[in-house]
Amino acid sequence: MAAAMAAAMPLDRASGPFAVPAAFAAADPTLLLPTVPRAPAPLKFSAQTPSTIIKGCWQLSGGHRGDPASDRTSGAAAVDDFASFVAAGIDTFDTGPEACGYGPSELVIGEALKRGTVSRDDVKIFTKLCCVGREQGNMTNDWVTQKLDLPMRRLGVKSLDLVQMYWNDYGQKGYVDAALFLTDAKAAGKIGAVGLTNFDTKRMAEMVDAGAEISSNQIQFSLLDRRPRRAMIEYCEKNGISLLPYGVVAGGFLSDAFLGVDGSDVALDTSSKRKYASVIGYAGGYKWFQTLLETLRSVGDKHGGASVANVAARWVLDSNNVTPAIILGARNAAHVDDHRRMFTFELDAEDKAAIEAVLARGKAPSADCYTWERGGPW
Repeated sequence: MAAAMAAAMPLDRASGPFAVPAAFAAADPTLLLPTVPRAPAPLKFSAQTPSTIIKGCWQLSGGHRGDPASDRTSGAAAVDDFASFVAAGIDTFDTGPEACGYGPSELVIGEALKRGTVSRDDVKIFTKLCCVGREQGNMTNDWVTQKLDLPMRRLGVKSLDLVQMYWNDYGQKGYVDAALFLTDAKAAGKIGAVGLTNFDTKRMAEMVDAGAEISSNQIQFSLLDRRPRRAMIEYCEKNGISLLPYGVVAGGFLSDAFLGVDGSDVALDTSSKRKYASVIGYAGGYKWFQTLLETLRSVGDKHGGASVANVAARWVLDSNNVTPAIILGARNAAHVDDHRRMFTFELDAEDKAAIEAVLARGKAPSADCYTWERGGPW
């Protein structure tokens, strides 16, 4: 994958016919940073090729606001920030309806399109179909059609690039029918690809075996949450299905900001922090977590001072052959340049071995993806 990504990267900006003048580069070193490359190939059954970093829009739901001085998760500021992401090569946005916890994020993207902050031709919009109520026991094509029409109106678009289905109750088997209805919608040109979100391997296989054209599964995957390595990755490799991981930097915990910070001093002041603090406990505890951060900092120093967040994200992106892109939920465009820095280095065998040694001292998960969130074991 690293070779394919390197081939997708832009020409060196320090040389060649489009070189950045030395004076400009000296004044603003970010001009020499690469743009974020595109994934090596389209998602299966589709023409959808996302940027290798997808802008996660859960941060725009209302429960993730940070320091008021720098927060840009609502209003005109949130709309304006999309332009900076697209200019950096991050042209794919992951969103969803209120039923999946995304609040007004579809409307925010729609406003960016309406204002011309970004062009529909230049971006890909990945949204969701959230099945959380009585429809799970009585799934119909009409219900699916209605739920696809709503985000198109909110976004102001004529088609959806990827629709990722979430299903709350596995006791209701209608998810197979829903996946087939989405496949029909794809054949009709209403959506570009069919995806899943937070499904385990067993249920994904049921849909694939029934003939659903599943292109991807969006799951939580990070150095703290390695559940996809139990069964999901192997199944996706055999069936050509892509994984689109979120939680890659654990809501910001996998960053320099928490290195050396006492656990008692950590303020769980956002939805993300509250969610991922529990993941740290399951992964190995706070003391082990600090050892992991120290190792990531050492690897980053070896690569010219790469941030802990970028080392953690790079590990996920390079950890298998089925992860063409990762979802990063930055609250504002101030993170864009650091996202670009992720493509100025690669983890070598020594780096990966050092990280794996720390992971081996943590707690290995015992269950598949999203089992714990449904009341099962970690």
